[in-house]
Amino acid sequence: MAKKLRITYIKSAIGYSKRQKGTIQALGFRKLYQTVEHEDNPVIRGMVDKVSHLVDVDEVNVDEVDADEVEKETEEVETEQVEE
Repeated sequence: MAKKLRITYIKSAIGYSKRQKGTIQALGFRKLYQTVEHEDNPVIRGMVDKVSHLVDVDEVNVDEVDADEVEKETEEVETEQVEE
């Protein structure tokens, strides 16, 4: 079963080195409290380790992610049907 990492940017990188700011950008963050998901691999783990004081990390099973996406799609379809 493959895993993903759900990473949330929780502390500003102001006052930290350019390398740490670059790592935050490389992880895909643009705003504070933004959440991104990445495949769980050594590259991403290393990046998260370097900025662990700025981010919060949760491991998510791919099955859970798929279930969440299906639930969201179902809700969207139901709201469209109600509006029509």
